[in-house]
Amino acid sequence: MSATVASSSYTKENPFPARITENRLLNKPGSAKETRHFVVSLLGSDLVYKAGDSLGVFPTNRASEVGEIIDRLHASGDELVSPAMLKLPAPITLREALSHRLALAGPTAKIIGTLHAKATDASEKSKLEALLKPEAKEQLTQFLDEREYLDLLIEFPSARLTAQEFVDHQRKLMPRLYSIASSSRLHPQEIHLTVAVVRYTTNQRERHGVCSTFMADRVVLGETPTPVFVSNSHFGPPEDGAKDCIMVGPGTGIAPFRAFMQDRVASGAPGRNWVFFGDQKSQTDFLYQEEWENYLADGKLTRLDLAWSRDQGVKVYVQDKMRANAAELWSWLQNGGYFFVCGDAKRMAKDVDQALHDIIAEQGGMPIEKAQEYVKQLKKDKRYQRDVY
Repeated sequence: MSATVASSSYTKENPFPARITENRLLNKPGSAKETRHFVVSLLGSDLVYKAGDSLGVFPTNRASEVGEIIDRLHASGDELVSPAMLKLPAPITLREALSHRLALAGPTAKIIGTLHAKATDASEKSKLEALLKPEAKEQLTQFLDEREYLDLLIEFPSARLTAQEFVDHQRKLMPRLYSIASSSRLHPQEIHLTVAVVRYTTNQRERHGVCSTFMADRVVLGETPTPVFVSNSHFGPPEDGAKDCIMVGPGTGIAPFRAFMQDRVASGAPGRNWVFFGDQKSQTDFLYQEEWENYLADGKLTRLDLAWSRDQGVKVYVQDKMRANAAELWSWLQNGGYFFVCGDAKRMAKDVDQALHDIIAEQGGMPIEKAQEYVKQLKKDKRYQRDVY
């Protein structure tokens, strides 16, 4: 009982100021990706977590970007503001709002209207007017997608906004949720994360994923307070350790399955484990390679199927590996096995779901309608679980 009470003292509303103690690049030289392994210390928190849970992390915006916005607003940063959506008991400084409380990306059509009303330069005004026309909806969406708030201040300098007017257009800076990549049975005082660091270019400007680059670039190991909370999930390994687990997690989707494996091995679960992992290149992108190979060698991992999309002329993905092992996969399911998927919701999870339906129909010798019922039942029995984003 006391553990539950203690753990609830730190929540999303009252996050724990954790310290990140490790920041390690998982990809090898020559990779097109930047995937990092972070260790977050829970010492002094009484936070508890289970395999399948996520960690919420509150980032801080880049100081250089905050400084440039303040300059473009012709402000000092000490101006007091009360962003409506924050419901603050008292005003805070513009610098504090931009650094810790408000999102600097994702401008909406509302600010285009405000800039139009404020612009004094004729060419700026006409450009804004064109974007606001009802028939320019798609154009406006694309225009905003490629820009952050700073871009708008640079492009429309004649529209002078006060600090308060500017922050009234911004959204709240939200915490980012990351699937936990460790088991508390093995690491009760720390949480491991597997994070793809986001860096790209739009509108000729470099963009930085707020939270991934906060952890990768701006956190000083062991020093920078990083506000975190545990987000409990219904996603998790079967309570009955004798049940088999099929885990499909390409890229950073492998994170919870590293936790599942640690958990099942630590608890002595006798059920079999089958992991499907995929990424671009085997030489540079095999995340936690040594750990998976050790599990295989020790007989803790029954099967490891790997899909590399850039190692050969034809791209190979995890769903292709599933189809190639259809008979075996079907026998695991018929034996009461659990099927888990983690990772990209837009394409991968849909393709994996389609492959699962096809395998069940084909191997079970049933029409697609019956296969759909079978999958529905799997979900109902919590034997088909997804953690997709």
